Amino acid sequence: MRGSEPLVRCDNCGRNVPRNKAVEDERVIRYGTDMNNKDIKFMTRRKVHYCISSGKHKGVFQRKAEQAARAASRFHQ
Repeated sequence: MRGSEPLVRCDNCGRNVPRNKAVEDERVIRYGTDMNNKDIKFMTRRKVHYCISSGKHKGVFQRKAEQAARAASRFHQ
């Protein structure tokens, strides 16, 4: 249906927001174990959705701007 976006739940506050208004961020979770003196490291990636106010509070917009500036500087060198 045109004009209707599915709702996603904010992972911080639990608010339902339309998917096109939600701020999508990718979280990387790293953890390791020490078994028999071998360090086994695991890494998982998870996409999280935040509402606008939670994204602003958590600094997602500032982090995305810094990543975009870094990518632009690498591209123009």
